[in-house]
Amino acid sequence: MKDRAEIATLKFLAGYNCAQSVVYSFVDDLQLEKETALKIACGFGAGMGRQQEVCGAVTGGIIVLGTKYGRGENDERAVAELSYQKVRALIDQFIEKNGTLACRNLLGGCDLLSEEGQKSFRENDLLNKVCTPCIRSAVEILEGIMDAD
Repeated sequence: MKDRAEIATLKFLAGYNCAQSVVYSFVDDLQLEKETALKIACGFGAGMGRQQEVCGAVTGGIIVLGTKYGRGENDERAVAELSYQKVRALIDQFIEKNGTLACRNLLGGCDLLSEEGQKSFRENDLLNKVCTPCIRSAVEILEGIMDAD
């Protein structure tokens, strides 16, 4: 059986974005329908719509944490605090491991909104050198956070 990091990596290499890949690797644990999970996470890829803000692997992780720990309609406000703690742990550990949350910085300034930047992304194999390791690290961090329950 494949582990979550491998599932996320395979989904990413199949053409799904970083956020989708992270969320997809947790669908069974969260009892989410795969199609819905992929659609929810779609706009978060490449730092939110290719804006290269917060890394999509992290935003995908936030979706996972919100789904598992987030405050629902009938929950007390205190439930949100646990969710916020888990999100901060994800962010802190991701920064510790990768140096930054910003997609643009992770990619060394490569501009994914330009043709030149996309060409550079491909030529420098940033998909395998940067994005795949970020996805793996986000999944591994999430596993640690969720296993701590």
